[in-house]
Amino acid sequence: MSRNTQNNEHTVNRRDFVRLGAAMGMGAALGGMAINAAGADAHEANPAPSWPFSAPPMKRVRVGFVGVGGMGTNHVRNLLRIPGVELKAVCDIVPAKVENVQRLTMQAGQPKPKGYSKGPMDFKHMCEKEDLDLVYTATPWEWHVPVCVAAMENGKHAATEVPAAVTLEECWQMVETAEKQKKHCVMMENCCYNRTELLTLNLVRKGLLGDILYASGGYLHDLREVKFSKDGEGLWRRAHAIKRNGNLYPTHGLGPIAQCTNINRGNQFESLVSMSSPSRGLQEFAAEHLPKDDPRLQEKYVLGDVNISMIRTVNGPMLTVVHDTNLPRPYSRINLVQGTKGIVEGYPDRVYIEGRSPHHEYEKVDAYYDEFDHPLWKKHNESAKGAGHGGMDYIEDFRLIECLLNGLPMDMDVYDAAAWSAVCELSERSLANKSAAIDFPDFTRGNWKTNAPLGIIGA
Repeated sequence: MSRNTQNNEHTVNRRDFVRLGAAMGMGAALGGMAINAAGADAHEANPAPSWPFSAPPMKRVRVGFVGVGGMGTNHVRNLLRIPGVELKAVCDIVPAKVENVQRLTMQAGQPKPKGYSKGPMDFKHMCEKEDLDLVYTATPWEWHVPVCVAAMENGKHAATEVPAAVTLEECWQMVETAEKQKKHCVMMENCCYNRTELLTLNLVRKGLLGDILYASGGYLHDLREVKFSKDGEGLWRRAHAIKRNGNLYPTHGLGPIAQCTNINRGNQFESLVSMSSPSRGLQEFAAEHLPKDDPRLQEKYVLGDVNISMIRTVNGPMLTVVHDTNLPRPYSRINLVQGTKGIVEGYPDRVYIEGRSPHHEYEKVDAYYDEFDHPLWKKHNESAKGAGHGGMDYIEDFRLIECLLNGLPMDMDVYDAAAWSAVCELSERSLANKSAAIDFPDFTRGNWKTNAPLGIIGA
């Protein structure tokens, strides 16, 4: 970013912010591939610190929030309901959104938080000036790492919406800053806290599925209307389809199955192969729905409508991750985990356990909640009702604050944020090389071999 841009940040409007962010992210994604591949060994040469990382407990968590559109405001509503949280500052390039969160905060009985809305870099001023414990961001993807790094470099923990990073270099920047500053940097993957996904993890930990050999997840969501909206994600998300071809949003499907297969905790992603279908969905939607004089009709898209990325792990389980957002279809995350004794499969949710289920017949997952519901859902089911995405948003936010207040290690740490987000660029590199196998960096620098698997929280 030029010095002139920084000095005149108050004149940058919302669309400039979106274009600026897209340029930052896509320039890094496309121009940084060779650098990232060549520089990986230099990163990995530095040993990772001991694991798991935890910070001293707190009596309260003073929060600054960056990016309070739809998802950001949902998180704010959750945080204002959680004991021990004080919302001290809020930042967004749209002043009206800052004012809305200030109003919500005062309605919750807290003092009016300080507002920051003087351009796209005002989050830096917030991180520098405010006495905060945590900076939480729900901005467009390209701004996740800049906000998190600014937070950590100013002595704050960081939490970000998904994906945490767009490029491998951003993944390393996030990891190394967290290590240097001794701060948490958490990717808030809400699907890891969904009731079915946590039930599946509980079944895995209890051995009911046997040894896990295969798992599949994905993000299969018709976003054509969203991408062509003149507000919200439509201002920036479609731009990625113009410049990038790969698995651009992997973590909703990948996070839960990575936990079930102990990634970074006894197992490790080894390599990835990615393939994409042709790109047709956005072009046809635009032709059918946009006015004939709409300049968006001239856009060309390279993002394949369906991307499938296959991941080899060191200890054997094979994973597939699907990205499918440009075609007409019902929503799905697949959520399939298969072992030597049984299988759980989502959409619709069903389970088969040999010796327990009727022979060769699936059972409804609902039949397993009485005995195997995860302790987090047993404890917070009532509190989560009415919160975003069926309640999992509340539980993920509650768990973040609970860990900070009690000085506990996070359920998902910076190494998970990096490894799960790395699929973005690795899939692009694989496709650019005729679906060649691309090795994963080891962000833990070998610590995955001795890190303990994620347990059943509260059990």
